[in-house]
Amino acid sequence: MKTFLLAWLLLCTTLFATPTDAPEADNSANTQNIANSSEAEAQEVAKVIYLSYEKIPSRVLKGEVFEVTIKTISTVKNFIDIKYELSNSKGLKLLNNSPTRSVESKYYYETFYFIATSENATLPDFTATLIDKNNTRYATTTLAGDKLNVISLNPGKDFSNIVASSFEIVEHKTTSYDAARNIVVFVATATNCDISALKLHNVYKQGTESITESHLDSKIIYYAIIDKKVENLSFSYFNITKNKFITIDLPIVVNDDSVTTQSDLKPKDQSNEILKMSIAAIVAFLALVMLLWKKNYIYLIFVIVPLSYVLYVGVPSKEVCIKEGAKIYLLPVANGTIFETTKSKYNLQKEEEVKGWIKVQLENKKIGWVKNEDICSH
Repeated sequence: MKTFLLAWLLLCTTLFATPTDAPEADNSANTQNIANSSEAEAQEVAKVIYLSYEKIPSRVLKGEVFEVTIKTISTVKNFIDIKYELSNSKGLKLLNNSPTRSVESKYYYETFYFIATSENATLPDFTATLIDKNNTRYATTTLAGDKLNVISLNPGKDFSNIVASSFEIVEHKTTSYDAARNIVVFVATATNCDISALKLHNVYKQGTESITESHLDSKIIYYAIIDKKVENLSFSYFNITKNKFITIDLPIVVNDDSVTTQSDLKPKDQSNEILKMSIAAIVAFLALVMLLWKKNYIYLIFVIVPLSYVLYVGVPSKEVCIKEGAKIYLLPVANGTIFETTKSKYNLQKEEEVKGWIKVQLENKKIGWVKNEDICSH
């Protein structure tokens, strides 16, 4: 009996002792894993970047291009880049997705450019993330956006929506559009300006033919169709540097024979052509007199050559065949304004020709430009 009881106690001890020891080993391992996980998580979310405003305007005009500079410092020495995410802005248009960066000692100065589109404007929240070569994930840092003091201008009726440090007309020209209207085309350059906002008043039609946009320097080729009675196209813009409205005046001098391209908008001086034709006609007349008087046929050359030149220059316009579906452009400019598309193949009066383009007169007497590829012979 004693032997049985002893065996029974030994069996119970073995059964209950084994499961008790196993969890102790597991708990020890789990504790170590949790500690390691907490340490790794702490490293991943560590704050290593700090932001503050370095430059922010005290006052902004509605429509003005302005800059905001953020001062950034990181506790990590070797990193690849700092990426920014902007959110929650109001009444602003961001002009550069990636900031303009300058580095001084251990500080990074990040400059963003904006346009104020509303009086109720607030800077976005700037969230910065550090990127290093080991793809370590650090905590992001956010600089809350400040509310801006935005002031609206009180312009006159001729205001063109342009607010800039400078705005200049490089060149312009005017040609006949139809029996009642002229078309004015001008090239303008500007600094610190949203030049795409340009809009004129009291014009029949207007638009952009070409634009080079930059918040620092920009360029635009613009057209406006006006009444033939208008002798001066006038509009104003606000000069930030001078803090006042500046008036731009474009005198209307019609040059029907000029050719407009992106590289040459200056009116052609046809007086030289008329002078050449007159000289050629005089030479031909004198040669004809000498031919009849001297009976020397050598003078015939001096009759034929000048007359050929006169006929070539003064030859009337020819008709050209335009393909069905051809696009009629307002100006001979790539990606320009298309104001009509031909519904069938038909002939139009040829007025002028420039590389890759033919100037034609439509049946409604309007003037347009057709690409060479839309001519039937091509």
